[in-house]
Amino acid sequence: MAASFFISDLHLAADRPQSTETLLKFLGETAPRAEHLFILGDLFEYWIGDESLDDPMPARVAAALRELAATGTAVSFMHGNRDFLVGERFAQIANLRLLPDPFTISLYGTDTVLMHGDTLCTDDTGYLQFRKMVRDPAWQSAFLAKPVVERIEIARSVRAESEQAKKSKSMSIMDVSMNTVESVLREHNYPRLIHGHTHRPATHHHVVDGRTCERIVLADWYGRGSYLECDGNGCRAVTIG
Repeated sequence: MAASFFISDLHLAADRPQSTETLLKFLGETAPRAEHLFILGDLFEYWIGDESLDDPMPARVAAALRELAATGTAVSFMHGNRDFLVGERFAQIANLRLLPDPFTISLYGTDTVLMHGDTLCTDDTGYLQFRKMVRDPAWQSAFLAKPVVERIEIARSVRAESEQAKKSKSMSIMDVSMNTVESVLREHNYPRLIHGHTHRPATHHHVVDGRTCERIVLADWYGRGSYLECDGNGCRAVTIG
């Protein structure tokens, strides 16, 4: 039976080599069973521009994605809050398609909206202000014009500040807003919703305007790897590694 796989929030980094090795094994041995692999953001811990491909780990990942595509499995990538600067050079080398957020598909007969998930966390106003700034084309142009070494230092600093800020935020603020989730479901005519970002894997059922909608949250890869497998019979989470 045809199936599609979904992953997100791997946060690959040179200092976490096990996650990279788990992904490479997954891409080589498991993912070729899928007709489509969707990566819904935060594949990398940070991305300072496509010059990141000059580093060994991202280059290995891009090559493995290209090899997967060569087997016949389509690969699509949606930007996350950590790797929003992934660009056309990476897409071409990895032979994948860049998706907008949100993106709607018919998944084996079920209308499904794909998102990274950060825009659902509307109670975290500080993050949304930061997101608006870094997604601005002018900000991105200015950042990408800086030397690579400076960009790396900025990315590391932002990552450290983000981790520190989380300590003072309540868990509810960093989770999705139910009002926003319901608004998205209503706007897209009550579909299934698949997203990551919150690192709270679960399957939820929301009743919106009398319609029951399924929302599936993908797992992160800080522990073991995980993917969501969907086919004509539904979706199920699979743990790997």
